[in-house]
Amino acid sequence: MELIKQNIQSKIIRSILIIFLGSIALTIAAKIKIPFYPVPMTMQTFIVLFLGVSFGYKIGVATIGLYLLEGILGLPVFSNSPERGVGIIYFTGPTMGYLIGFLSASYLASFVSSKDNIFKIFIKLTLSVSTIYLLGVLWLGILIGWDKPILNLGVYPFLIAEIFKVSLLTLIVKKIINLRNFI
Repeated sequence: MELIKQNIQSKIIRSILIIFLGSIALTIAAKIKIPFYPVPMTMQTFIVLFLGVSFGYKIGVATIGLYLLEGILGLPVFSNSPERGVGIIYFTGPTMGYLIGFLSASYLASFVSSKDNIFKIFIKLTLSVSTIYLLGVLWLGILIGWDKPILNLGVYPFLIAEIFKVSLLTLIVKKIINLRNFI
């Protein structure tokens, strides 16, 4: 009985550590950016998908939830913070839809299986990352107006980079999916 209790405690501690380190990885990925307006290009989508694929939806969504909470509470974790503000003010700006889309993308990416072929993995990851852009564009349209070139601002400039990130992750997914066993 004591051994089972220690095993459960060890699993919880590992999960908390991964969630914390994942939020740090998201913050670092947010700070490595190519400036675009109104939404900067970062490596965050790669990390978001990586978290879902590697650790499953529970850890992935919890990690992103922690990251979003850190940002809402005022920590400068988001891409253009503190330069363009912090906290809830920044969160509700042009990137909010994309940030919320991180949750769905990580969740959906967790359904990639080591049994999937490379084509199926690519499709699953593409659909996962698409939810980020869907929610991002919806929010951007609400925020700045539907009469603006929303797709030109919030989607088209990022497509080549997203194809690269999804392709890279597709190629290494069978190796990293084994991290799920770590938890």
